[in-house]
Amino acid sequence: MRLNRILLSIALVVVALVIQVSVLARLHLPGAVPDLLLLTVLGLAMVYGHVGGALVGFGAGLLADLAPPADHAAGRYALVLCVIGYFAGLIRPENGRLKSATGPMAVVVAAAVGSTLLYAAVGALVGDTAARHVGLPGLLFSAALYDLLLAPFVVPGIMWLARRSDNDPLAETSPAAKAGDISSGWLSSGTGLSVGNRRRLGTLKAKARTRSTRVGRIKGVKRL
Repeated sequence: MRLNRILLSIALVVVALVIQVSVLARLHLPGAVPDLLLLTVLGLAMVYGHVGGALVGFGAGLLADLAPPADHAAGRYALVLCVIGYFAGLIRPENGRLKSATGPMAVVVAAAVGSTLLYAAVGALVGDTAARHVGLPGLLFSAALYDLLLAPFVVPGIMWLARRSDNDPLAETSPAAKAGDISSGWLSSGTGLSVGNRRRLGTLKAKARTRSTRVGRIKGVKRL
């Protein structure tokens, strides 16, 4: 990953983790806690691709494993977010432009459900059975609902920041393109001719000059 991507990812992950621990976790909502860290990883993965998404997910998960008040084995959430970031990065379109919001919203729901199931599965392997006592179906429903409600306010902004830090043309229109549009409009309004008509006129003039040059050469006239 490039340096600008690393710095932006670190900043966004730290801010998301602080907000999640200090604000969202203290709301005491029924079921799961809204996972702002997961949404941050999803937004970055859908811009950086599967490799970048896996790296960001692993780093974000490891930070969450080590940050207080974590009460689970270190590396557990890192594995979950690494897998989620990898698969989320696979839906990144070739041109970088998402056609609709349906795809990202479906990814958010699948990631919320998948991360909860994977976290519970890894916990079962290491002897943590807390998910059974809390109720896994309730956790799945609340996690998907909270993340889906929070996603429209988080994921688009994360993706915009990631594209802007990469100088992606989708994040902003280039000054050259704007200047071209302005000059085209100015020509059209000042002369009453569209840019296409002016190009045709220039083509006709070039053909006329070519014909006159051929005639001059036939008559033996030297044209300077």
